Amino acid sequence: MRPQTKHDLPAAGHICRLSAVELADRIRRKDLSVREVVTAFLDRIETVNPRVNAIVSLRDRADILHEAEKADAHLARAGDTGPLFGLPIAIKDLASTAGLRTSFGSPIFADFVPQEDDFFVERIREAGAIIIGKTNVPEFGLGSNTYNNVFGPTLNAFDPALTAGGSSGGAAVALALDMVPLADGSDFGGSLRNPAAWNNVYGFRPSQGLVPGGPDVEVFHAQMGVEGPMGRNVADMALLLDVQAGYHPHAPLSYEKPASFLEGLGTTATGGRIAWLGDLGGHLPVEPGILDLCEAALGRFGDASFVTEPLLPDFDFEALWQAFVTLRQASSGCALKTHYDDPAKRVLLKPEAIWEVENAMRLTAPQIRAASVVRTSWHRTLLSIFDRYDLVALPTAQVFPFNVDMPWPREVAGRAMDSYHRWMQVSAFATLGGCPAANVPVGFDDRGRPMGMQLIGRPRGDLAVLKAAAAYEATLPWQAGA
Repeated sequence: MRPQTKHDLPAAGHICRLSAVELADRIRRKDLSVREVVTAFLDRIETVNPRVNAIVSLRDRADILHEAEKADAHLARAGDTGPLFGLPIAIKDLASTAGLRTSFGSPIFADFVPQEDDFFVERIREAGAIIIGKTNVPEFGLGSNTYNNVFGPTLNAFDPALTAGGSSGGAAVALALDMVPLADGSDFGGSLRNPAAWNNVYGFRPSQGLVPGGPDVEVFHAQMGVEGPMGRNVADMALLLDVQAGYHPHAPLSYEKPASFLEGLGTTATGGRIAWLGDLGGHLPVEPGILDLCEAALGRFGDASFVTEPLLPDFDFEALWQAFVTLRQASSGCALKTHYDDPAKRVLLKPEAIWEVENAMRLTAPQIRAASVVRTSWHRTLLSIFDRYDLVALPTAQVFPFNVDMPWPREVAGRAMDSYHRWMQVSAFATLGGCPAANVPVGFDDRGRPMGMQLIGRPRGDLAVLKAAAAYEATLPWQAGA
């Protein structure tokens, strides 16, 4: 069962425990006013956030409540309401929010206020949500530990001594402790999945192109990072994904969503075959206890008519990891070079950012192409797996949440880590395949540390993954969150 959080916190009130889907419905039916809902969450933030530092750049309470009252007046006039109407939401601090500080977790941007929204943020506003602030991130989203020199660290929802994960750490903790009804995240190398696993909530990395990225100065090359939803249940994620997803003309690799994901959950999954990759035959160092939790969770899939079989794909996984590292440096490292080239800004960059830039500067065009060829081969391998299986399952993380004062683990299961992100290698497989991947919570070890499991589907098979996650959710003996 789900343990209680080790934070000394009062239980959340009834409104804050309602799902986002139910809250939106009750607002539309006028069972709850927007002001009531927003006030409840602001009160919860006031009580909880000083303990964990999940939400940053919180707007003035009076301004937020004024916006809530305007929403209630609009509803009283029978005005149109979007799917997120009246819901308070805090946007991840890697996404631009017009008129609201966006720091990217970097001292370079500590006072930066954008003039325009990211595309998906604009859609969230148009859907009627009330943006109340931002959620904390590591600097430029690098590393799965949410700390920075602008706002400080975000603490795990279950244990103040542990990290929240990252880079969507603030979003995951805010969800787990009922400070927001749903949250956005982003994911390159597990930045959405990992903190979801470490805070006992759900996270969904969509297929490449489903959620348009941008606006940005480069819209064709850097496509391994995607935006996606996080929630305390699968339906809430589908609600937000319906808003985020769909073609945008300024995101040329984006595409139209096939149908409503939330409505698609109205029919249950009828079972299927799951390929369990585990630790890839010992290739991945995994902390003891993680595989046991995941395998127990796979057993619960049997209650939903899924059959699980172990599988070890015939692939050079070290070459695949090196391809991921190269392609990440070619995109993220090159993007950060503009700051590195300015001596005044370089001294403000964290070591991980400098590592990405300096390695990017040593790359050659043939190396980048070779990495893309390896990625293409992996994509073909995945497609052949999906000819036989409906889902691929892997642990979401190779380690349990570690001490918040440790930037990253130097050793996992007796093996030294040669980079700040090597211990997150398990997250690269969905990324490199352009596949949808859901984190589902699988429970806690005997020290009360949460863990999750990835459910990976075929490219553009997002609804099938969500339906499988929902079928699994129905078997759980605990509720997500803390």
